[in-house]
Amino acid sequence: MAATVFYLDPLPDVGGTAVLDGKEGHHAATVRRIRVGERILLSDGRGGIADTVVTSAEKNRLEMAVNTRSDVPPASPSVGLVQALPKADRSELAVELATEAGIDTVVPWQSARCVARWEGAKANKGVARWQAVATAAAKQSRRPFVPRVADLHSTAAVVDLVRGVVERGGVVAVLHESASVEFASLPLRDVPEILLVVGPEGGLDDSEVAKLTVVGATPVMLGPNVLRTSTAAAVALGAIGVLTRRWAEAPLDFQDAR
Repeated sequence: MAATVFYLDPLPDVGGTAVLDGKEGHHAATVRRIRVGERILLSDGRGGIADTVVTSAEKNRLEMAVNTRSDVPPASPSVGLVQALPKADRSELAVELATEAGIDTVVPWQSARCVARWEGAKANKGVARWQAVATAAAKQSRRPFVPRVADLHSTAAVVDLVRGVVERGGVVAVLHESASVEFASLPLRDVPEILLVVGPEGGLDDSEVAKLTVVGATPVMLGPNVLRTSTAAAVALGAIGVLTRRWAEAPLDFQDAR
């Protein structure tokens, strides 16, 4: 059986003792009922991995002996997502699916046609909730990296973000059902980073597409079907996995971590 993965930052050195408490400790000791002698992989969420064995199990708390430490390199190219705020019932699903598919960063975007509005304290709560969803989905997927959720972005901030990616030699793909450029035609294989831009349920405003195109983004059609805003990024990540070397790189061996 593959070892279970939990997050702990910072990770202890080899020979040290790791303590898992708080929410992770509750999940491990009380919900999962992990006991002495079981193997657990700990990750700091930034690629660090510690292979451990449980030496003490109490209510909401585990202690583990650290046997090995390793570092997993990040996937290349990196892939970020600018996600226009979906409706409430689809908001968390978009982050969950993108995380499971391998996204590296998520940028919430208050675009012109968003039905959902994050204003004032609601913006901070929304970002915190998306980060919690990303962490849970990364754990479910046994990812050594937890995607970082950025602060809520305005359209002007997204334009600046896109400009920076293009200036660094990256590719920005605006997923748009009316685009004439095919997603597979983008030069993705040898670029350092890729940024996906996904609009809300009502679609992107023409002025937003124009502003993004001016700074170097490319509107593209992902496929013949119109996808929901909550699933588009995950489908695009699957295509990127095939069109680049992200899926060709050796995965972390959770059966026998070294």
